[in-house]
Amino acid sequence: MTSIHPLSDVRSVHIGEDTIIWQFAVVLAGAVIGDNCNINCHTFIENDVRLGNNVTLKSGVYLWDGITIGDDVFIGPNVTFTNDKYPRSKQRPESFQRTTLEKGCSIGADATILGGVTIGSYAIIGAGTLVTRNAPPHALFYGHPGEVKGWVDNSGRKLKAISADRFEDEDGKIWLLTGQRIQPL
Repeated sequence: MTSIHPLSDVRSVHIGEDTIIWQFAVVLAGAVIGDNCNINCHTFIENDVRLGNNVTLKSGVYLWDGITIGDDVFIGPNVTFTNDKYPRSKQRPESFQRTTLEKGCSIGADATILGGVTIGSYAIIGAGTLVTRNAPPHALFYGHPGEVKGWVDNSGRKLKAISADRFEDEDGKIWLLTGQRIQPL
């Protein structure tokens, strides 16, 4: 059963089953939120925003027009998103930058995500990271600016390097790195 706190301001009718929206959240009319999401207090979701199923949005996160979030995504507290490369007061761009968070990725607290990037499936963005470019799937991505520092499995566990292009997970499965893509063999 969907639960919307009476102290939130939810204008959208596109809220999935079993989603919880806490107090002081604002959701504009055009937003689409999937099933079983947890939208914490002190959040803002603009019109042209899409959230998949099982998304967790922690406190202090504002999702601006142009953001698409896949299923099973975690966004930590106070993550900052942008959507306009050349912002000016009282001047709207013709279109906003598109930002995509793919299935299963996790964004650590206080990360800043510049507009127009894609964060690949199951990637982990470290707390405080400045994301200025795409993060590939399964990347352990952190720094200022962020860069690939390692690789993780679907559960977020770091893969152990056994050669330049082969990695092993905690279950002994081997993963092959080709360019900026890693996948289990």
